[in-house]
Amino acid sequence: MEIFKYLEKYDYEQVVFCQDKQSGLKAIIAIHDTTLGPALGGTRMWTYESEEAAIEDALRLARGMTYKNAAAGLNLGGGKTVIIGDPRKDKNEEMFRAFGRFIQGLNGRYITAEDVGTTVADMDLIHEETDYVTGISPAFGSSGNPSPVTAYGVYRGMKAAAKAAFGTDSLEGKVIAVQGVGNVAYNLCKHLHEEGAQLIVTDINKEAVKRAVEEFGARAVEPDEIYGVDCDIYAPCALGATINDDTIPQLKAKVIAGAANNQLKETRHGDLIHEMGIIYAPDYVINAGGVINVADELYGYNRERAMKKVETIYNNIEKVIEISKRDGIPTYLAADRMAEERIERMRNSRSQFLQNGHHILSRRRTR
Repeated sequence: MEIFKYLEKYDYEQVVFCQDKQSGLKAIIAIHDTTLGPALGGTRMWTYESEEAAIEDALRLARGMTYKNAAAGLNLGGGKTVIIGDPRKDKNEEMFRAFGRFIQGLNGRYITAEDVGTTVADMDLIHEETDYVTGISPAFGSSGNPSPVTAYGVYRGMKAAAKAAFGTDSLEGKVIAVQGVGNVAYNLCKHLHEEGAQLIVTDINKEAVKRAVEEFGARAVEPDEIYGVDCDIYAPCALGATINDDTIPQLKAKVIAGAANNQLKETRHGDLIHEMGIIYAPDYVINAGGVINVADELYGYNRERAMKKVETIYNNIEKVIEISKRDGIPTYLAADRMAEERIERMRNSRSQFLQNGHHILSRRRTR
């Protein structure tokens, strides 16, 4: 892998390799862009097949966080960490405290949080060595479980997408097919049920399906049946890449809006559903409630303030749809454009500020 060539292609700022022999720590911190503020992104622990695979994952995820944070209106850039190891057996206190010291050494350029393979307890250990960590235990002033907040943001974004498709953001009477009924999707179903939506659910976890059927009057279907059901809205809330060559021909929904990450298997699938007239709420815009919530911890967590910010996901989805119509492009591209335009405005503003400062200094020197 030609790392500098890759960094240059996607304009990354920094990659940090962190090694601690005693604890077994092998971590890669990727910082993509800090134009809007310090890079915020979680720490993922995974058994990568190679060091190159770990580097690629860190870089890909960091760039994704730049777009997610920018689109969410946060004054934060994008970064990510991957720790190479098995989260079930390789963790120890020394590892996360050593990692915390590496983060502290970046002096605020990067702020971490939990991700796949890491927990609140791990974040608490990092917190022993640095304040540049979010998602710690509520006892330390954290926001706690992010699932309900993420779900509320998806609910708000779904209403905005529904307004574009149906002329009203009311979900009463709408048939919504929810794929996956985990923690986020369960809370999403609760909001949808309270508004009077009709739910169709599926999950490989039969107990989760049973709970949704009993509490929300949902209709259960097998996992491979969810794509072709008669519905108004398809909500992917489990695995990524469920919008693909196999599922797209089955879809009857007018809207796709859900909590899952990386919903499009390939970007061309976003082009296909756009051509079909389906309104797609881009995943990193609609599911940003969790990162908005933990970002509020940086100011001293205030739940009311955080939830007001999460509500703006509605407006963000509206903006994406407006850009899509304005530029004649699919919404997944419109989301990227919205994020890029915000970053570019800040770059231009900073450039102008520096130029003005240079002119002022020049005038002073010539007096």
